[in-house]
Amino acid sequence: MKALFAAIVMAGGATAAMAQMTPVGTWRSVDDKTNESKAEIRIVESGGALVGRIEKTLRKDAKPDAVCEECSDERKGKPIAGLEIIRGGKKTEGKDVWEGGRILDPENGKEYRASFTPIDGGKKLEVRGYLGPFWRTQTWVRNP
Repeated sequence: MKALFAAIVMAGGATAAMAQMTPVGTWRSVDDKTNESKAEIRIVESGGALVGRIEKTLRKDAKPDAVCEECSDERKGKPIAGLEIIRGGKKTEGKDVWEGGRILDPENGKEYRASFTPIDGGKKLEVRGYLGPFWRTQTWVRNP
């Protein structure tokens, strides 16, 4: 009986670990230049694609009623808290990479092609934004 219980517990732990190798969850974005935590972002999967929203800003100088002044689409003038910054991105077959999405930088209003790769056992997320042949990568940390 103890062996059966141990097997069930171990199988449950393995399933939980595998479930973490996904961008779905809540993340703390970390600026790749300053190493400062900027925001908490919740990523969900909807219709097989990723959607991510800023839950709250973490910058010390952030205004609680800040809006996306630099956005050029329907997000212009919308509050930063709750703003959808990730659209699309689907899992690449055979890999733990989500590609084909877009990510918005609300500080400058620019939208970039993006890929999302869980690393470090799903504890971190490499978020890479592409503009032509150039890219920039941030490593986000999963919130417990």
